[in-house]
Amino acid sequence: MIETLAPSVDAVRIAQEDDVAVALHPLDAGREIRLPGLHVTVRDPIPAGHKFAVAPIAAGAAVHRYRAPIGLATRDIAVGEHVHSHNLSTALAGEKAYAFAGPGPAAAGASTNAERTFRGYRRADGSVGTRNELWILPTVGCVGRLGERLAAQANAGMVAGPEGAEGVHAFNHPFGCSQLGADLDGTAAILASLALNPNAGGVLLLGLGCESNQLDALLERIPEVRRSRLRVLRAQSETDEFSAGQALIAELLAEMAGDSREDVPLSALRLGVKCGGSDAMSGLTANPLIGLMADAVTQAGGAAILTEIPEVFGAENLLLERANSQEVFDSLSALVNGFKRYFLDHGEPVSENPSPGNIAGGITTLEEKSLGAVQKGGLAPVRDVIGYGERISPLRAQGGLTVLEGPGNDAVSTTALAAAGATITLFSTGRGTPLGSPVPTMKIASNHDLAARKPGWIDFDAGIALEQGMETAAEALLDRILAVASGEPARNESNDERAIGIWKRGVTL
Repeated sequence: MIETLAPSVDAVRIAQEDDVAVALHPLDAGREIRLPGLHVTVRDPIPAGHKFAVAPIAAGAAVHRYRAPIGLATRDIAVGEHVHSHNLSTALAGEKAYAFAGPGPAAAGASTNAERTFRGYRRADGSVGTRNELWILPTVGCVGRLGERLAAQANAGMVAGPEGAEGVHAFNHPFGCSQLGADLDGTAAILASLALNPNAGGVLLLGLGCESNQLDALLERIPEVRRSRLRVLRAQSETDEFSAGQALIAELLAEMAGDSREDVPLSALRLGVKCGGSDAMSGLTANPLIGLMADAVTQAGGAAILTEIPEVFGAENLLLERANSQEVFDSLSALVNGFKRYFLDHGEPVSENPSPGNIAGGITTLEEKSLGAVQKGGLAPVRDVIGYGERISPLRAQGGLTVLEGPGNDAVSTTALAAAGATITLFSTGRGTPLGSPVPTMKIASNHDLAARKPGWIDFDAGIALEQGMETAAEALLDRILAVASGEPARNESNDERAIGIWKRGVTL
């Protein structure tokens, strides 16, 4: 836990084992910093969110933050010195061998929120949506604009009401043709899984006719229980594809007209967790706070989904220790090593991260970024590991964390979370982004400055955790999540920021 959250402090050190503290605001050289058991004189100007040494560090020694190594000192570092890319480097290399030490904890703790509810939409397959929208999913980029035109026309003609469809949204993408093998299969898998998201009360699959991603094969991936709310349009087979699309959308909207929200337990929520545009405060405020939300949902019997596997490198043991079986442990370790091999086979180092924005915000190495990032998964047991484009298993996912194969790219990973079944995604950020996915994508700011500068992007200011405490912040955030789950728009929805990104891994014909 963070050692102090007093509002007057200049810096925070997470644990006594740490060699560094993080500046909460810019510090001038010569500033006297008092932390529990420490009195440090800052030797260099320290930007907000950046680290300075609180103990002498020898060249070649491991530097610790979050009670764990975040890299190696490239030279001797004196107490009070700025610690960043000029004197700290990654220690990450290639694949590793992992040994299973037995199942991790059965649960993150006793639930104190099991009685909390939200107003959601029950689906025929037993899932619960936080939205009742009609989604248009093109099989191929050639008809993407057709889908967008159909959505615009349908929304212009909709009459707002307390029940029924809440909007029509088309998700354009450039893929579905000129792809081969596993690359094409990934595109088909992600689109089929998106069609099964509980937030889609109706789905129009929009095809061209000659594409590689054929509609009939895509339909075979969708269970019969969900097909009553699905329509198919083959544009090349219609004289007037726009009118045909309008007619199918009208059918679906008529069927959705009787849908209504009802009280459902917190256990019905499927929570995706994600970070993007991170800074050094993300690991102190926003990510731990999201982790508490993952724990609240899983303790109540719900499901949480974590992805961004390259941003696990260096912190994977924190997840492996929580694997609830040998099978899950083996799947997770293979996933981490497989992603490392993916980098190495393309001639790239596994440590080619953080981004320039992360570095400017104070994150130095991938180990540091990963140790902050995995906190979004809370302390829930890891109950399942699934591949890209796969959906969570209701039996295995409930009450725990599912780890999903996917890269760190914001558009690709948020899409993969929605395809896996997330009905809300919590997205922490220290530098800000307007990006949204098909489901409500709540932006959790790591600091007051971002929340104040970009109120149109930010749903919640996690900076309050440094002043009011993590428990108070968690109560406020859970209230906000349940309000959004019950229909209040997230910022991305208010801004009409909804898009998908598909992971392109193969050759293009």
